[in-house]
Amino acid sequence: MAKIIAICGKICSGKTYYANQIKEKNNAIILSCDELTKDLFDNDLGEKHDEMAFRIWNYFKRKAVELVNIGCTVILDWGFWSSDDRRSLTEFCHSKNVHCEWHYIDVDEQTWQKNIKDRNSMVLNSNEGFDYYLDEGLMKKLLSMWEAPSKDEIDVWYTLERKENN
Repeated sequence: MAKIIAICGKICSGKTYYANQIKEKNNAIILSCDELTKDLFDNDLGEKHDEMAFRIWNYFKRKAVELVNIGCTVILDWGFWSSDDRRSLTEFCHSKNVHCEWHYIDVDEQTWQKNIKDRNSMVLNSNEGFDYYLDEGLMKKLLSMWEAPSKDEIDVWYTLERKENN
């Protein structure tokens, strides 16, 4: 049965990595706000970023329902940082009679810090990918918006831990 898989996790928790892991297993398509803003705007939206992200989320919600209704599972890879965002998507899906399955990426502190360092290094040394540099100010802003989910909000709780040999 087709469904929406919504991936929740803070910045650099491994959401995109996880989405790509489950994509093949679920024969799904990934809708990513980060990928779209990179392709269309080269992540250069400045003060319009939040407004544009909101518009993209709404567009992707509608498209996700259309895709599910024709039998395609959709993975929404965009964080869902607040409980209001999660509740809003759940209510939207319920109103459209579409099943929404919540996945949370729980990352330990050591792995998270390594992910941030690796991401910033990639951004500085390459034009590949669709990430932007995370400086202290941006991290502070993003973390102020983060609300960890409760266990009752989540269907699949995925723990990402650093392997000793990394």
